[in-house]
Amino acid sequence: MFYHLILTDECNLCCTYCRGKAFEALAGGETDVAIDTSLSPDFACDLGDLYRFLERDPEPCVTFYGGEPLMRMDLIRKIMDTAPVQRFMIQTNGILLDRLGSDYVNRMETILVSLDGPPEVTDAHRGRGTFDGVIRNIREIIAGGYQGELIARMTVTEGTDIRDAVRYLASNDQYSFDSLHWQIDADFSGDSSMRKFSRWLTTSYLPGIRALIGDWVGIMEAEGRVARWYPFLQTTIDLLQDRPSRLRCGCGHANYTIMTDGHIAPCPVMIGMKNSYVGHIRTADPWNLPVLDMTGSCRRCDILGFCGGRCLYADITRPWPPEEKAVICSSVRDLRDGLSSVLPEIRRLLGSGKIRREDFSHTRYNGCEIIP
Repeated sequence: MFYHLILTDECNLCCTYCRGKAFEALAGGETDVAIDTSLSPDFACDLGDLYRFLERDPEPCVTFYGGEPLMRMDLIRKIMDTAPVQRFMIQTNGILLDRLGSDYVNRMETILVSLDGPPEVTDAHRGRGTFDGVIRNIREIIAGGYQGELIARMTVTEGTDIRDAVRYLASNDQYSFDSLHWQIDADFSGDSSMRKFSRWLTTSYLPGIRALIGDWVGIMEAEGRVARWYPFLQTTIDLLQDRPSRLRCGCGHANYTIMTDGHIAPCPVMIGMKNSYVGHIRTADPWNLPVLDMTGSCRRCDILGFCGGRCLYADITRPWPPEEKAVICSSVRDLRDGLSSVLPEIRRLLGSGKIRREDFSHTRYNGCEIIP
């Protein structure tokens, strides 16, 4: 099982689409969500309880999460030194990545670093100099021997040209990412009335995704490799095999989150949403954690098997009205149609031996939501 471990709510950046925006949804959404206002902002549960819980799982994978988890690097080191766990990942903004130490960095199976595209796009949302500082730290940990998977995890909004942003990170002169994921900043807080989302989606994002799908197949043809652009990877394999999927991020069935007080939630965004908790580390059995399924309109959707539901948090809080949510769903439908259109070409490349099915392999539930 995969577990996000919330170490702190603090962060050393103030990004324009911060997780704090989620609480706007709790005030403006269609449902009343009970929030535990007494939840500690920092990890405060007993490590013995945590370790006894993890010991019941034969192969736990812990992802350090925040806020900015590296603001508690003392706790990261202690857990990595003493926990009954062999697999560690981290989601970080990368600002402090050079300070953790190579002994710990090099044990991370996966590092997801927040970058939104070229410097001007990243810095506009995360602060001046952020891009260059993060890339500098990435180059330093590579020089220090890091050989795990580095994923550039992008947040995409109306200021993003998705094709340019992906292509830039995939071919940056300072450090090029083979592994990329992007998530649209939508249906997260009650801000739909203040956005020009639909216009951007139809005029910029959807054409950009179609072009990126062509670029992705072009890399297969020209270089004989499958770039790890996560919204395309498992979705394409499932289309090739006509195989449906549950919620693709794994939340609520393969990927759970441990709060700072030891309560277990199905998703790392569900901070303090106590009615959605599925247990506590003191008493829960990893083998028998409750499974949460999508509700509402997702259950009736004809592409649920492809999408998996997109977002459990949004399904519960419903921050955007149905007509705006339908616009987001149209992007998922277009992704499916775009990938379906290139399946004959991918089958040809597989048949010729230019690429192999194993080239699509990746670690599932590693923090990439998959459906943007």
